Amino acid sequence: MQELSRLEAAVAAWHSLHDGLVDAGELIELLALEEDPGSMVGELSAELERLSDEYERLEEAGILAGPHDQSNAILEINAGAGGTEACDWAQMLQRLYLRWAERQGFKVDIIDENPGEVAGIKSATLHLQGEAAYGRLKSERGVHRLVRISPYDAQSRRHTSFASVDVTPEIEEAEEIEVKSDDLRIDTFRSSGAGGQNVQKNETAVRLTHLPSGIVVSCQNERSQLKNRAFAMKVLRSRLAEVARQEQAAKLAALRGDQASIEWGSQIRSYVFQPYTLVKDHRTGEETGNVQAVMDGDIDRFISAYLKKFRSAT
Repeated sequence: MQELSRLEAAVAAWHSLHDGLVDAGELIELLALEEDPGSMVGELSAELERLSDEYERLEEAGILAGPHDQSNAILEINAGAGGTEACDWAQMLQRLYLRWAERQGFKVDIIDENPGEVAGIKSATLHLQGEAAYGRLKSERGVHRLVRISPYDAQSRRHTSFASVDVTPEIEEAEEIEVKSDDLRIDTFRSSGAGGQNVQKNETAVRLTHLPSGIVVSCQNERSQLKNRAFAMKVLRSRLAEVARQEQAAKLAALRGDQASIEWGSQIRSYVFQPYTLVKDHRTGEETGNVQAVMDGDIDRFISAYLKKFRSAT
């Protein structure tokens, strides 16, 4: 029923756009007969701009038709080599995605966070709940590169830092994936947050290690160890399902003779703070000089460019 409602809403939106274009066409015909159209020209211009924006929105929604594009997302950030500088960059990326999610009206839970030794974070896992969260965030998977004058360098030298982002859909079918108890190592530990009412002092945090695949999942946002374990298992199953999907896609690509892209470990985007300001996506060529806006969560232009290129490639 939810899928039916979503499809009915999508069809209704396209019908509404069609009707708007018909009305705009009739207004153009009327203007052609007017000797002094006056304010009607401004009204028409504003309506055409609105229809154009609506078309862009519906076009993007149409691209998000993959099997899990409408799912919630599990986003993981890991600092690369570089110590404190990389940990600080990882935390900056976490803030970026939290700000972006706020713009979208998404609900976000930080289900795991591993702080750096001096500043920033070594890793963090976010659970984002909202319409097409995975479909939009899948474009962020890869390595993000920062170039800036380090605030941690007494000589104010320019540094390059890296952090990786991985995105997995939260899928209901993952519940069907069998995880044998013999394949799991379960560790409990105290939450590593900054303290306060939301962090327990006893061992409520849970870490699951799937021995055959090496996948490690931690959860510490719940007060109950049982709840943390249940959610960590849900995340683990989703990641195992995504690994299976990627392996199947790689096999099909090999059969077709395609050159598969390396998503994990590849540099997808650069953020340059000095000596000039630029954020550039290396896959699409999309760029902007407004670095501060991007760091405040304004990444829709990069997401849209990726989705359009992905559509044209298929």
